[in-house]
Amino acid sequence: MLERLKEGDDLVTISLVQALIPIALERVNELLKQEVENLAGERYKHGKLNTRWGSQWGSIYLRDQKIPIKVPRIRNKLKDEEVVLSTYKKLQKPYEDGKEIFLRLLLGLSTHKYEECIKLVPQAFGLSASNLSSKFKEFAEQALKQLQTRRLNNYDFICIFIDGKRYQEEGILVPVGVTIEGNKLILGIEQMGTENKTAIRQFFDKLIERGLRYEEGILFVVDGSKGLIKAIKQVFKEYGFIQRCHWHKEENVISYLNKSQQDSYRRKIKQALSQTTYKQAKQELDQIEQELKQINPSAANSLREGQEEVFTLHRLGLYPELRLSLSTTNVIESILSQLGQYTDRVDYWRSGRHIQR
Repeated sequence: MLERLKEGDDLVTISLVQALIPIALERVNELLKQEVENLAGERYKHGKLNTRWGSQWGSIYLRDQKIPIKVPRIRNKLKDEEVVLSTYKKLQKPYEDGKEIFLRLLLGLSTHKYEECIKLVPQAFGLSASNLSSKFKEFAEQALKQLQTRRLNNYDFICIFIDGKRYQEEGILVPVGVTIEGNKLILGIEQMGTENKTAIRQFFDKLIERGLRYEEGILFVVDGSKGLIKAIKQVFKEYGFIQRCHWHKEENVISYLNKSQQDSYRRKIKQALSQTTYKQAKQELDQIEQELKQINPSAANSLREGQEEVFTLHRLGLYPELRLSLSTTNVIESILSQLGQYTDRVDYWRSGRHIQR
Protein backbone atom coordinates (compact mmCIF):
# COMPACT_ATOMS: atom_id res chain seq x y z
CA MET A 1 0.00 0.00 0.00
CA LEU A 2 1.40 3.37 -0.99
CA GLU A 3 1.41 5.86 1.85
CA ARG A 4 0.80 9.59 1.66
CA LEU A 5 3.12 11.63 -0.52
CA LYS A 6 5.85 13.28 1.50
CA GLU A 7 8.13 16.11 0.53
CA GLY A 8 11.40 14.65 -0.76
CA ASP A 9 10.05 11.24 -1.73
CA ASP A 10 7.00 12.30 -3.77
CA LEU A 11 8.81 11.89 -7.11
CA VAL A 12 9.84 8.36 -6.16
CA THR A 13 6.27 7.53 -5.18
CA ILE A 14 4.90 8.97 -8.41
CA SER A 15 7.41 6.91 -10.42
CA LEU A 16 6.30 3.76 -8.60
CA VAL A 17 2.66 4.52 -9.26
CA GLN A 18 3.33 5.02 -12.95
CA ALA A 19 5.02 1.63 -13.15
CA LEU A 20 2.05 -0.21 -11.61
CA ILE A 21 -0.07 -0.62 -14.73
CA PRO A 22 -3.00 -1.34 -14.60
CA ILE A 23 -3.46 -1.66 -10.80
CA ALA A 24 -1.89 1.80 -10.38
CA LEU A 25 -5.24 3.37 -11.22
CA GLU A 26 -6.69 2.14 -7.92
CA ARG A 27 -3.68 3.46 -6.04
CA VAL A 28 -4.00 6.85 -7.71
CA ASN A 29 -7.54 7.17 -6.36
CA GLU A 30 -6.25 6.31 -2.88
CA LEU A 31 -3.51 8.94 -3.16
CA LEU A 32 -5.99 11.59 -4.28
CA LYS A 33 -8.34 10.68 -1.44
CA GLN A 34 -5.48 10.86 1.07
CA GLU A 35 -4.39 14.28 -0.19
CA VAL A 36 -7.96 15.59 0.03
CA GLU A 37 -8.17 14.44 3.66
CA ASN A 38 -4.81 16.08 4.41
CA LEU A 39 -6.02 19.37 2.93
CA ALA A 40 -9.66 19.44 3.99
CA GLY A 41 -9.75 17.19 7.05
CA GLU A 42 -12.69 15.03 7.99
CA ARG A 43 -16.01 15.48 6.24
CA TYR A 44 -18.61 17.81 7.82
CA LYS A 45 -16.13 19.23 10.33
CA HIS A 46 -16.59 22.99 10.88
CA GLY A 47 -13.93 25.69 10.85
CA LYS A 48 -11.90 24.30 7.97
CA LEU A 49 -9.93 26.63 5.67
CA ASN A 50 -10.17 24.20 2.75
CA THR A 51 -13.43 22.49 1.84
CA ARG A 52 -14.44 19.78 -0.57
CA TRP A 53 -15.82 21.18 -3.83
CA GLY A 54 -17.23 18.27 -5.78
CA SER A 55 -15.30 16.57 -8.57
CA GLN A 56 -14.69 16.77 -12.29
CA TRP A 57 -13.34 14.59 -15.08
CA GLY A 58 -9.66 14.88 -15.89
CA SER A 59 -6.84 12.66 -17.08
CA ILE A 60 -3.50 11.36 -15.85
CA TYR A 61 -0.57 9.51 -17.41
CA LEU A 62 0.46 6.04 -16.35
CA ARG A 63 3.78 5.63 -18.14
CA ASP A 64 2.94 6.64 -21.74
CA GLN A 65 -0.80 6.03 -21.46
CA LYS A 66 -3.34 8.78 -20.89
CA ILE A 67 -6.12 7.64 -18.57
CA PRO A 68 -9.45 9.39 -17.86
CA ILE A 69 -10.14 9.76 -14.14
CA LYS A 70 -12.58 11.59 -11.87
CA VAL A 71 -10.66 14.15 -9.82
CA PRO A 72 -11.89 15.51 -6.46
CA ARG A 73 -11.75 19.30 -6.07
CA ILE A 74 -10.74 21.44 -3.07
CA ARG A 75 -11.60 25.12 -2.54
CA ASN A 76 -9.78 27.59 -0.26
CA LYS A 77 -12.49 29.71 1.43
CA LEU A 78 -10.15 32.54 2.42
CA LYS A 79 -8.72 33.07 -1.08
CA ASP A 80 -11.91 31.91 -2.80
CA GLU A 81 -9.94 29.81 -5.26
CA GLU A 82 -9.40 26.16 -6.11
CA VAL A 83 -6.50 24.29 -4.48
CA VAL A 84 -4.57 22.24 -7.02
CA LEU A 85 -3.90 18.66 -5.90
CA SER A 86 -0.14 18.05 -6.20
CA THR A 87 -0.64 14.34 -6.86
CA TYR A 88 -2.92 15.07 -9.81
CA LYS A 89 -0.60 17.77 -11.16
CA LYS A 90 2.44 15.46 -11.15
CA LEU A 91 0.57 12.58 -12.76
CA GLN A 92 -0.57 14.79 -15.63
CA LYS A 93 2.98 14.66 -17.02
CA PRO A 94 3.86 11.61 -19.16
CA TYR A 95 6.45 9.31 -17.66
CA GLU A 96 7.83 8.84 -21.16
CA ASP A 97 10.64 11.26 -21.95
CA GLY A 98 10.60 10.15 -25.58
CA LYS A 99 13.44 7.68 -25.26
CA GLU A 100 11.29 4.59 -24.74
CA ILE A 101 9.04 5.43 -27.69
CA PHE A 102 12.15 6.12 -29.77
CA LEU A 103 13.67 2.74 -28.90
CA ARG A 104 10.45 0.77 -29.28
CA LEU A 105 9.83 2.14 -32.75
CA LEU A 106 13.46 1.44 -33.71
CA LEU A 107 12.97 -2.15 -32.55
CA GLY A 108 10.45 -2.68 -35.30
CA LEU A 109 7.03 -1.51 -34.19
CA SER A 110 5.43 0.78 -36.72
CA THR A 111 3.57 3.77 -35.35
CA HIS A 112 0.28 2.16 -36.37
CA LYS A 113 1.05 -1.13 -34.57
CA TYR A 114 2.48 0.58 -31.51
CA GLU A 115 -0.90 1.80 -30.24
CA GLU A 116 -2.29 -1.73 -30.33
CA CYS A 117 0.75 -3.24 -28.61
CA ILE A 118 0.86 -0.97 -25.56
CA LYS A 119 -2.81 -0.76 -24.66
CA LEU A 120 -2.53 -2.35 -21.24
CA VAL A 121 -5.42 -0.41 -19.76
CA PRO A 122 -8.79 -0.53 -21.58
CA GLN A 123 -9.58 3.12 -20.82
CA ALA A 124 -6.35 4.37 -22.41
CA PHE A 125 -6.73 7.14 -24.96
CA GLY A 126 -4.67 9.87 -26.55
CA LEU A 127 -2.47 7.58 -28.64
CA SER A 128 -2.32 7.83 -32.41
CA ALA A 129 0.16 7.18 -35.20
CA SER A 130 0.59 10.89 -35.79
CA ASN A 131 1.08 11.54 -32.05
CA LEU A 132 3.76 8.86 -31.79
CA SER A 133 5.42 9.99 -35.00
CA SER A 134 5.62 13.49 -33.60
CA LYS A 135 7.19 12.23 -30.35
CA PHE A 136 9.65 10.11 -32.34
CA LYS A 137 10.71 13.11 -34.43
CA GLU A 138 11.08 15.31 -31.36
CA PHE A 139 13.31 12.84 -29.54
CA ALA A 140 15.27 12.00 -32.71
CA GLU A 141 15.98 15.70 -33.25
CA GLN A 142 17.25 16.00 -29.67
CA ALA A 143 19.42 12.90 -30.07
CA LEU A 144 20.79 14.16 -33.39
CA LYS A 145 21.67 17.54 -31.92
CA GLN A 146 23.42 15.89 -28.98
CA LEU A 147 25.37 13.63 -31.33
CA GLN A 148 26.46 16.54 -33.54
CA THR A 149 27.54 18.82 -30.69
CA ARG A 150 28.90 16.42 -28.04
CA ARG A 151 32.31 17.52 -26.78
CA LEU A 152 35.19 15.17 -27.63
CA ASN A 153 38.03 16.65 -25.59
CA ASN A 154 37.50 14.21 -22.70
CA TYR A 155 38.16 11.17 -24.89
CA ASP A 156 41.58 9.75 -25.74
CA PHE A 157 41.03 8.29 -29.20
CA ILE A 158 43.71 6.05 -30.69
CA CYS A 159 41.78 4.95 -33.78
CA ILE A 160 38.92 6.19 -35.96
CA PHE A 161 37.01 3.97 -38.38
CA ILE A 162 35.28 5.83 -41.22
CA ASP A 163 32.74 4.58 -43.73
CA GLY A 164 29.50 5.72 -45.31
CA LYS A 165 26.04 4.59 -46.35
CA ARG A 166 23.93 5.59 -49.35
CA TYR A 167 20.32 6.74 -49.19
CA GLN A 168 19.12 7.07 -52.77
CA GLU A 169 21.14 10.01 -54.13
CA GLU A 170 22.45 11.08 -50.73
CA GLY A 171 25.22 9.70 -48.55
CA ILE A 172 25.98 9.72 -44.82
CA LEU A 173 29.58 9.64 -43.58
CA VAL A 174 29.97 7.95 -40.18
CA PRO A 175 33.19 8.00 -38.09
CA VAL A 176 33.52 5.72 -35.06
CA GLY A 177 36.26 6.50 -32.56
CA VAL A 178 37.93 3.88 -30.35
CA THR A 179 39.44 5.09 -27.09
CA ILE A 180 42.59 3.79 -25.46
CA GLU A 181 40.32 1.83 -23.08
CA GLY A 182 38.70 0.11 -26.05
CA ASN A 183 35.36 1.94 -25.91
CA LYS A 184 33.62 2.78 -29.20
CA LEU A 185 31.88 6.10 -29.80
CA ILE A 186 30.11 7.43 -32.90
CA LEU A 187 31.63 10.89 -33.35
CA GLY A 188 28.89 12.33 -35.52
CA ILE A 189 27.38 12.02 -38.99
CA GLU A 190 27.75 14.18 -42.06
CA GLN A 191 25.51 14.21 -45.10
CA MET A 192 27.26 14.52 -48.46
CA GLY A 193 26.45 13.44 -51.98
CA THR A 194 29.94 12.05 -52.60
CA GLU A 195 33.04 11.52 -50.48
CA ASN A 196 34.42 14.85 -51.60
CA LYS A 197 37.77 15.98 -50.15
CA THR A 198 36.56 19.50 -49.34
CA ALA A 199 33.34 18.36 -47.62
CA ILE A 200 35.20 15.73 -45.59
CA ARG A 201 37.90 18.22 -44.58
CA GLN A 202 35.23 20.60 -43.29
CA PHE A 203 33.70 17.74 -41.30
CA PHE A 204 37.09 16.97 -39.73
CA ASP A 205 37.45 20.65 -38.83
CA LYS A 206 34.14 20.44 -36.96
CA LEU A 207 35.38 17.42 -34.99
CA ILE A 208 38.52 19.33 -34.01
CA GLU A 209 36.41 22.34 -32.97
CA ARG A 210 34.47 19.99 -30.71
CA GLY A 211 37.70 18.98 -29.00
CA LEU A 212 39.04 15.99 -30.94
CA ARG A 213 42.65 15.54 -29.76
CA TYR A 214 45.00 14.12 -32.37
CA GLU A 215 48.46 15.58 -31.61
CA GLU A 216 49.71 12.25 -30.21
CA GLY A 217 48.62 10.47 -33.38
CA ILE A 218 45.46 8.70 -34.55
CA LEU A 219 45.13 5.66 -36.80
CA PHE A 220 42.40 6.07 -39.44
CA VAL A 221 40.96 2.83 -40.83
CA VAL A 222 39.25 3.59 -44.15
CA ASP A 223 37.91 1.84 -47.22
CA GLY A 224 40.28 3.51 -49.69
CA SER A 225 38.27 6.53 -50.86
CA LYS A 226 40.71 8.99 -52.45
CA GLY A 227 38.78 12.03 -51.22
CA LEU A 228 38.74 10.67 -47.67
CA ILE A 229 42.47 9.87 -47.66
CA LYS A 230 43.41 13.29 -49.09
CA ALA A 231 41.29 15.03 -46.44
CA ILE A 232 42.95 13.06 -43.62
CA LYS A 233 46.41 13.99 -44.90
CA GLN A 234 45.52 17.66 -45.27
CA VAL A 235 43.88 18.08 -41.86
CA PHE A 236 45.89 15.75 -39.61
CA LYS A 237 49.20 15.81 -41.52
CA GLU A 238 51.91 13.72 -39.82
CA TYR A 239 49.58 12.91 -36.91
CA GLY A 240 47.16 10.91 -39.08
CA PHE A 241 48.18 7.31 -39.85
CA ILE A 242 46.08 5.69 -42.58
CA GLN A 243 45.30 1.97 -42.63
CA ARG A 244 43.40 0.83 -45.71
CA CYS A 245 40.87 -1.90 -45.08
CA HIS A 246 42.27 -5.25 -46.23
CA TRP A 247 38.85 -6.57 -47.17
CA HIS A 248 38.09 -3.58 -49.41
CA LYS A 249 41.49 -3.89 -51.08
CA GLU A 250 40.89 -7.58 -51.80
CA GLU A 251 37.43 -6.94 -53.23
CA ASN A 252 38.59 -4.01 -55.36
CA VAL A 253 41.26 -6.15 -56.99
CA ILE A 254 39.04 -9.23 -57.37
CA SER A 255 36.33 -7.18 -59.08
CA TYR A 256 38.56 -6.88 -62.18
CA LEU A 257 39.01 -10.65 -62.55
CA ASN A 258 36.71 -13.20 -64.10
CA LYS A 259 34.90 -15.66 -61.85
CA SER A 260 37.30 -18.54 -62.51
CA GLN A 261 40.21 -16.46 -61.16
CA GLN A 262 38.56 -14.71 -58.22
CA ASP A 263 38.72 -17.40 -55.51
CA SER A 264 42.35 -18.21 -56.23
CA TYR A 265 43.58 -14.61 -56.07
CA ARG A 266 41.40 -13.79 -53.09
CA ARG A 267 43.24 -16.53 -51.18
CA LYS A 268 46.64 -15.34 -52.43
CA ILE A 269 46.04 -11.71 -51.41
CA LYS A 270 44.66 -12.76 -48.03
CA GLN A 271 47.69 -14.99 -47.46
CA ALA A 272 50.11 -12.19 -48.38
CA LEU A 273 48.45 -9.65 -46.10
CA SER A 274 48.44 -12.12 -43.19
CA GLN A 275 52.27 -12.15 -43.06
CA THR A 276 53.39 -10.65 -39.76
CA THR A 277 56.24 -8.46 -41.05
CA TYR A 278 56.23 -5.66 -43.61
CA LYS A 279 59.04 -7.27 -45.62
CA GLN A 280 57.29 -10.63 -45.98
CA ALA A 281 53.88 -9.12 -46.79
CA LYS A 282 55.33 -6.66 -49.33
CA GLN A 283 57.36 -9.37 -51.05
CA GLU A 284 54.35 -11.67 -51.50
CA LEU A 285 52.06 -8.88 -52.68
CA ASP A 286 54.69 -7.75 -55.23
CA GLN A 287 54.78 -11.30 -56.58
CA ILE A 288 50.99 -11.32 -56.96
CA GLU A 289 51.18 -7.97 -58.76
CA GLN A 290 53.65 -9.40 -61.29
CA GLU A 291 51.29 -12.31 -61.98
CA LEU A 292 48.33 -10.00 -62.43
CA LYS A 293 50.20 -7.82 -64.91
CA GLN A 294 50.24 -10.79 -67.26
CA ILE A 295 46.57 -11.72 -66.96
CA ASN A 296 44.82 -8.43 -66.06
CA PRO A 297 46.80 -5.15 -65.88
CA SER A 298 43.78 -3.33 -64.43
CA ALA A 299 43.72 -5.69 -61.45
CA ALA A 300 47.49 -5.20 -61.03
CA ASN A 301 47.05 -1.41 -60.99
CA SER A 302 44.30 -1.73 -58.37
CA LEU A 303 46.58 -3.85 -56.20
CA ARG A 304 49.44 -1.36 -56.47
CA GLU A 305 47.30 1.75 -55.82
CA GLY A 306 47.74 3.00 -52.24
CA GLN A 307 49.61 -0.17 -51.34
CA GLU A 308 51.77 1.38 -48.61
CA GLU A 309 48.63 2.36 -46.70
CA VAL A 310 47.60 -1.31 -46.71
CA PHE A 311 50.81 -2.03 -44.74
CA THR A 312 50.53 0.69 -42.08
CA LEU A 313 50.05 -1.75 -39.19
CA HIS A 314 52.97 -3.81 -40.54
CA ARG A 315 55.22 -0.75 -40.70
CA LEU A 316 54.23 0.28 -37.16
CA GLY A 317 55.13 -3.21 -35.92
CA LEU A 318 51.59 -3.75 -34.59
CA TYR A 319 50.16 -6.20 -37.09
CA PRO A 320 50.45 -9.45 -35.09
CA GLU A 321 48.63 -7.98 -32.09
CA LEU A 322 46.05 -5.72 -33.76
CA ARG A 323 45.32 -7.19 -37.21
CA LEU A 324 41.98 -8.70 -36.19
CA SER A 325 40.74 -5.40 -34.80
CA LEU A 326 42.32 -2.72 -36.98
CA SER A 327 43.07 -4.15 -40.43
CA THR A 328 39.46 -3.87 -41.68
CA THR A 329 36.49 -1.52 -41.27
CA ASN A 330 34.39 -4.31 -39.72
CA VAL A 331 33.63 -2.18 -36.65
CA ILE A 332 31.79 0.46 -38.65
CA GLU A 333 30.42 -2.07 -41.17
CA SER A 334 28.64 -3.83 -38.30
CA ILE A 335 27.04 -0.57 -37.16
CA LEU A 336 25.91 0.34 -40.67
CA SER A 337 24.52 -3.16 -41.17
CA GLN A 338 22.40 -2.85 -38.02
CA LEU A 339 21.24 0.57 -39.18
CA GLY A 340 20.27 -0.90 -42.54
CA GLN A 341 17.86 -3.32 -40.86
CA TYR A 342 15.58 -0.33 -40.30
CA THR A 343 16.48 2.26 -42.93
CA ASP A 344 16.79 -0.10 -45.91
CA ARG A 345 13.03 -0.66 -45.75
CA VAL A 346 12.27 3.03 -46.30
CA ASP A 347 11.15 3.64 -49.90
CA TYR A 348 10.94 7.41 -49.78
CA TRP A 349 13.17 9.98 -48.05
CA ARG A 350 11.53 13.39 -47.80
CA SER A 351 14.62 15.47 -47.00
CA GLY A 352 18.16 15.47 -45.70
CA ARG A 353 16.84 16.07 -42.20
CA HIS A 354 14.66 12.99 -42.53
CA ILE A 355 17.72 10.95 -43.48
CA GLN A 356 19.81 12.27 -40.59
CA ARG A 357 17.10 11.55 -38.01
